Amino acid sequence: MQNRTLQSQRDAMSAAAAAQQKTQEQMSAMVNSERAANTARFAAESAARLATEESKKKAQEAEAEARRTQAALETSRRAAEASKRDAERLQGAAAEEKKKAAEAIAQSDAARKAAEKSVREATAAKEDAEKRLREGIQPVSTPTPQEILAAKAKIQYQENLFHFAIAGRAGGGKSSLVNAFRGMSNRAAGSARTGVTETTLKVGRYPDPDERCQHVWYDLPGAGTIKIPDWQYFNAQGLYVFDCIVVLFDNRFTQTDIAILLNCRRFKIPTYIVRSKADQHIRNIVKEMGYESDDEDADRSQRSTLYMAAREQLVGETRRNVKANLADANLPDQKVYIVSSSCLRAVAKGEQPSKVIDEIHLLNDLYTEAQARRVRQESGGIST
Repeated sequence: MQNRTLQSQRDAMSAAAAAQQKTQEQMSAMVNSERAANTARFAAESAARLATEESKKKAQEAEAEARRTQAALETSRRAAEASKRDAERLQGAAAEEKKKAAEAIAQSDAARKAAEKSVREATAAKEDAEKRLREGIQPVSTPTPQEILAAKAKIQYQENLFHFAIAGRAGGGKSSLVNAFRGMSNRAAGSARTGVTETTLKVGRYPDPDERCQHVWYDLPGAGTIKIPDWQYFNAQGLYVFDCIVVLFDNRFTQTDIAILLNCRRFKIPTYIVRSKADQHIRNIVKEMGYESDDEDADRSQRSTLYMAAREQLVGETRRNVKANLADANLPDQKVYIVSSSCLRAVAKGEQPSKVIDEIHLLNDLYTEAQARRVRQESGGIST
């Protein structure tokens, strides 16, 4: 029994030792496990710490890169905006320059057109002035009150008289017509001087021989001479002070005659267009028809027939020519009196010549004009 007890003790002690051993082993295992766990935890912590730092570093680097990228983007944006502003500014400047250039071109074109127009107008005015000078049309000129008084004094103008002026180109027969109006021959005492050349160099004043007749006739120097250029004629002769003007022509109705009519129209002066030397023109036409004889007793019938035909031709051609010239000058048509001095002189003396054309009508119309003016004067219709 003791042995069993001892054995039990030994078994117990062995078991205890074994248990202790096992406990120690377990403790050792636990220590090792804990050590391993600590090591693992440390490693994990170290790894985690390293990973965090790396991540943080990378995050910082990423953030820094983002900041750099953002800064670059901002710089690019600002540069782009600046470029856009510069582009818009340049575009605006270009548009403004284009507008200015267009305006400059337009102004230049307008100036060019204005200059061309001015040149054309100046050229036209020059050509018109030269044409008028060549054709005897006087430039428009209005006399001053002093010039009007001087002109009236020069012709001895009297308010109770009617002043007829005979005007026209040199050689038209003005002096002979003045004598005919007064019923005088060219060689009679007190008659106006006549001649082949221009003999009237200053205004001749010829009262009517009948003292009861309140008419004064004026023989004017002819236009178109060196001494009296066409373009100076109207104002130079003071035609603006006469009461009536007879515009006399011989062969051709010229621009000088038109100029006188235009100026008379400006001053509201009555005018009478007269073609002189009708007898000479008719004789010339008869000769052109083939009749050469100057013997008026030879073949009276043929001569009379040719005379009437020549007379009709002269009258028709003269009136058509004058009408066309008046129309070209924008002047109204007016009667043309075709006369010869010999017939007019006979009519003025109260005779009845056989070959009269417009002589009677001319004298009647002139005296009617004078009488009408006198009536207007007496009724206060004319101021002086």
